[in-house]
Amino acid sequence: MAADLSPGDALRQWLPRYTDFIATKKGLAAALHSGDPAFDALPDYFRANFEPALAGLLSAAAAAGAVRSDIAPYDLLRAIGNLSVATGDDGAAHTRRMVQLLIVGLVAGDTDSPQHPR
Repeated sequence: MAADLSPGDALRQWLPRYTDFIATKKGLAAALHSGDPAFDALPDYFRANFEPALAGLLSAAAAAGAVRSDIAPYDLLRAIGNLSVATGDDGAAHTRRMVQLLIVGLVAGDTDSPQHPR
């Protein structure tokens, strides 16, 4: 499916899906922060699997001029992870809205992109 999308669209579709993945793993997040040594390797495991995928999407989107080129993949993964802890009746909806703001910010802040000339 990603091959059928522009690099910017592929990134814009991947980020909400990653957010949904994180949201379904709230119990896992609690386990990761429990202090139980059985879970010590999991953060590195997830980072090793998700960071390269996001790095490739970001790199392709930046090369296409669709997003800023100064975004560290790990920063974006952490930002989404931090947003995904929202609770309450509107927690999931709030997280989706905030991730959409992040996506807009990936484009809006790039003064070198064709969409935002200096």
